[in-house]
Amino acid sequence: MTTLSFPSYFSNLTLQPDSDSDPDSLSQPQSDNTTTETCPTPGSGMTRDTALHHVSFNQDHTCFTVGTTQGFRVYDCDPVQEMFRRDIDDTPGGIGFVEMLFRSQILAIVSRGSHAPPTKVLMWDDHSSRCYGELSFRSDVKSVRLRQDRIVVVLAHKVFVYDYVSFKLLHQIETAPNPSGLCEVSQGVGPNMVLVCPGLQTGQVRVDHYVSKRTRFIHAHDSKLACLGLTQDGRFLATASSRGTLVRVFNAFDGSLIQEVRRGAEQAEIHSIAFSSTAQWLAVSSDKGTVHVFGLKIDSGALGTDRSRGASEPSVSKLSAISSLSFFKGVLPRYFSSEWSMAQFRLQEGLRYIVAFGHQKNTVMILGMDGSFYRCKFDPVHGGEMTQLEYYNFLKPEESS
Repeated sequence: MTTLSFPSYFSNLTLQPDSDSDPDSLSQPQSDNTTTETCPTPGSGMTRDTALHHVSFNQDHTCFTVGTTQGFRVYDCDPVQEMFRRDIDDTPGGIGFVEMLFRSQILAIVSRGSHAPPTKVLMWDDHSSRCYGELSFRSDVKSVRLRQDRIVVVLAHKVFVYDYVSFKLLHQIETAPNPSGLCEVSQGVGPNMVLVCPGLQTGQVRVDHYVSKRTRFIHAHDSKLACLGLTQDGRFLATASSRGTLVRVFNAFDGSLIQEVRRGAEQAEIHSIAFSSTAQWLAVSSDKGTVHVFGLKIDSGALGTDRSRGASEPSVSKLSAISSLSFFKGVLPRYFSSEWSMAQFRLQEGLRYIVAFGHQKNTVMILGMDGSFYRCKFDPVHGGEMTQLEYYNFLKPEESS
């Protein structure tokens, strides 16, 4: 375990802004009198009570990262175990956001402290224990998404896309107010990146296809967007609004509605949406304390075929799916013709949980802001209540079972 000094992060690399960069993006040089990177011995920060600011899975759901009042931690998902942690004494407030790049030791970090305010994204290489890049902005960073070739930074009204190697600003997008930092990017190999984020209108999703240089707008909901989910290859998109009763699944290439599923009848705050690797299943968590798994009517064969296309988009015919809306649509109220979840797992109501599908067949992993990790299994035929396979408290391992 190592205690890091945040001011010394800034001595490793200076990033100059492009001449045509937006004024909200300020990759500013640091002074030459900063100290050389050091790793002091653990200090008093190790003994303070730890609270969570952020939890997230990496892109392939093999690891998860935790931002705390003391620093950040990285865990392996299977088996659940701490891989490494870094505690930072001189950053009161700790780490507000940390995004891991697959299973590498590269992380994007957003601090909550005065020395590194939440207007900065620090690119951290844990292998060499140094910050190799910094991106600065005029307003707080809401979230960061990483690909092997891109860094995507989300502010309350803008999204910035940078080249991963040169840190050159490639694209900037204006959005509707986005306090939650909603944004997802595809993770396929090659340049065919798909990025989804809020559009400029309420309930609108913007879908950018970077190879074809096409932008599509989908009117997903009448109320504000609350959550987005995207398949790894960017072909399918799931959305939820601030009402939190319905989740809609769209074809990301032509914008058509594929399926609509119902989480519940009462309003809820949707915390996360996750597709399984084959897009056969969709998991949803909310503040109501129940994780739902829905069956999707998507041609999973199309998802796995022709992945090497690269510069060309898949044909719409391969992405076609049978609409899930009932035969009685338009005759009975939508509530009665809705598709409901086939499997559920009950948790404490009011807490924030995020979900991902595990690499074990028919399993779901759940991370809670109370330090909980659950691994559950669902019956793909009969559904019903999921079976808990594992519980781990990553804040208090001694209480795990």
